[in-house]
Amino acid sequence: MAAVLEVGAAAAGVMACSRPLQQGGVCNSVNATMSPLRISHSQVSGRTALPVCRGLRVSLSGRSSRSAAVARSAPASRGIVCETQETVTGAGAVSDATFKKLVLDSDVPVLVDFWAPWCGPCRMIAPIIDELARKYAGKIRCLKLNTDESPYVATEYGIRSIPTVMIFKNGEKLDTVIGAVPKSTLEATIEKYLDW
Repeated sequence: MAAVLEVGAAAAGVMACSRPLQQGGVCNSVNATMSPLRISHSQVSGRTALPVCRGLRVSLSGRSSRSAAVARSAPASRGIVCETQETVTGAGAVSDATFKKLVLDSDVPVLVDFWAPWCGPCRMIAPIIDELARKYAGKIRCLKLNTDESPYVATEYGIRSIPTVMIFKNGEKLDTVIGAVPKSTLEATIEKYLDW
């Protein structure tokens, strides 16, 4: 008689990202409304194991207690987890505390998007800023500063309306673009300072 093993969708290798990946982000397993898989011991024992992915790590945060328990009981070498490594998937965040290090002390030009969560035009250009971060990865760093959470820097640079995009290079503010402008306007602004 074959033993039957019941595992959740997470342990079966069904993966999805719970949030957009950022540098060093981790994808978590889906444990939503999917029904559990039932695999009999006789079906599994004759098959070879999946290849082991090296350099990836498992994050148990965000899983239900049942799927976390299943993941802990399964051999660690058989887990399938995706993690970005040095991949730019959008603009990073900057705050009052990190502004000097990430913007002023940067060795590459930096685009800073001053925004707030309640601002409609800010939400409209957010995907454009993320796209520019991917397009110009390695040439320019794109960061977003939430003016509600980091009012000091916004006040220091005279931000009176948002969205405001500023370009910095070698610790100096070079250019400012105010409002929800087309992608071509932001690209032209970036291109001016790439080889400057």
